[in-house]
Amino acid sequence: MKAPGWLLPVLALVLGLALGGWLAWMWQANTYGKALAEQAKAYSTDREQAATTVINWQGEQQDARRALEDRLQESEETHYKELRDAQSNQVRLRDKLATTELRLSVLLASTATGGGGGLPATAGTCGVVHGGARAELDPAAAQRIVAITGDGDQGLIALRACQGYVREMIRK
Repeated sequence: MKAPGWLLPVLALVLGLALGGWLAWMWQANTYGKALAEQAKAYSTDREQAATTVINWQGEQQDARRALEDRLQESEETHYKELRDAQSNQVRLRDKLATTELRLSVLLASTATGGGGGLPATAGTCGVVHGGARAELDPAAAQRIVAITGDGDQGLIALRACQGYVREMIRK
């Protein structure tokens, strides 16, 4: 049996088309693989840059937090020192009042009716206190006054500490 003359060219054509299709498929797969590799590399680079940016941002935030904590610690130490100094001054003042080393006095309203302009009619030789007549306070009353002013001093120191804290938080 003899093959017709057209079978060999058709077989060559089918074989050529199959070989060409396979080569086109391989070329396209190679091109697509390269494109995917470039895309993966670009994505990886973007992710690395994003991660580096986040790490740098976190470092900056940690540095800022440490700086804020240091400033707040310094403010706290200053507040504690001021409070301790005020308390020691108050204790010293109370001790001086208790031992009568120091006496508190108040200025009395002058009720002089003469032409002396508020000066007493007789010159006193009791001390170097300037102004009108003075009256000494009872030591117990003086200690209560010192305690009240001490509480006020502590309140003012606490207020300054709170204001400093708020300023630091706002400045952050």
